[in-house]
Amino acid sequence: MITAIVLIKTSVDRIPEIAESIAALDSVSEVFSVTGTYDLIAMVRVARHDDLADVIPGRISKIQGVEGTDTHVAFRTYSQHDLEAAFSIGLDS
Repeated sequence: MITAIVLIKTSVDRIPEIAESIAALDSVSEVFSVTGTYDLIAMVRVARHDDLADVIPGRISKIQGVEGTDTHVAFRTYSQHDLEAAFSIGLDS
């Protein structure tokens, strides 16, 4: 699974509607409304790198009100859940 973090600039008067449209896309797992340079951050998860082109420029960027995107592809994922599982291996409850 490939994860991309997509920073999104939008029309500020339509942030909630744009966020809902992005969140409704199949490969988008979460959309965050944030402060700062960007208005939204979307987490995109796909099976192949080629699929990113279908989702980000092919669908996200075409939503009315999306003004621009900046995409970052994750090399590796770390989470609290993963750490807890790793440390609990072999321990008796």
